[in-house]
Amino acid sequence: MTSYIGRFAPSPTGPLHLGSLVTALASWADARHHRGDWLLRIEDIDPPREVDGATPAIIEALQHHGLNWDGDITYQHAQSHRYDAALATLREAKRLYACQCTRKQLRAQAQATGSSAYPGHCAGLNLVETNRPLRLRVRDELVEYHDLHAGTQQENVAESVGDFIIRRKDNLYAYQLAVVTDDAHQHITHIVRGSDLLDNTARQIALQRALKYRRPTYLHLPLVLTDDGAKLSKQTGAPALENNCALDNLRAAWRYLGQKTLTARTVSEFLSAAVAAWNRAQIPEIDTRMYQI
Repeated sequence: MTSYIGRFAPSPTGPLHLGSLVTALASWADARHHRGDWLLRIEDIDPPREVDGATPAIIEALQHHGLNWDGDITYQHAQSHRYDAALATLREAKRLYACQCTRKQLRAQAQATGSSAYPGHCAGLNLVETNRPLRLRVRDELVEYHDLHAGTQQENVAESVGDFIIRRKDNLYAYQLAVVTDDAHQHITHIVRGSDLLDNTARQIALQRALKYRRPTYLHLPLVLTDDGAKLSKQTGAPALENNCALDNLRAAWRYLGQKTLTARTVSEFLSAAVAAWNRAQIPEIDTRMYQI
């Protein structure tokens, strides 16, 4: 087994755009530069948000851009047995409980206290789990980790978030549970992703601790922003990548990542040069806008 295993884990809520290509290229280049494996995981555990045809479109775009992965594609919809096993572990350890609080109640609580952290109303009620969300019982402790780009991060999840949901009322698994379980099962050692997920990391580490999983190394990237400062996304009208412009798209993503200009005539030449030239130290500061969309 290689000492470096990275991954790209898009959700099929639409086709890839420039912002997702930046993440894919950075995670791929970091893995290849360090002679590691790069895995592809489709995070399809939220059917109401999924778009028909998005999964094959994502796969096709990656192939056109030369970002080939190792091994088989993992689909989260096929991993429910692993998530159930993780819930059973937490239940046995007394770290899991059902919650009956409504969103209206929680909004009123947050308005009254000035804090959005869950106050633990249901922690001692021993409610039945059926048709109720399940929360992780968070410990009052500091989570500290070093991000390879953002530096040292600290957060007390009990104070900032409180006990958070890891299975929803509709029995769909929450993102935090699925991503932590999948990363552990796939032996992911390095996670390169956008800085919009930076504030999720402490919660994920808290869950890793509860499940006794090994902590990966994190590197969070600056986001691609629109000209009014919003994150470039499907919700802000980000256009899908044009696969027949793959080399130009890669150059744009590479430029946004602050990397040295490469001379290449083909996608293959570009990626070969990118593996050799990749330099984490050249990534711009988080949220630095290098060009306008």
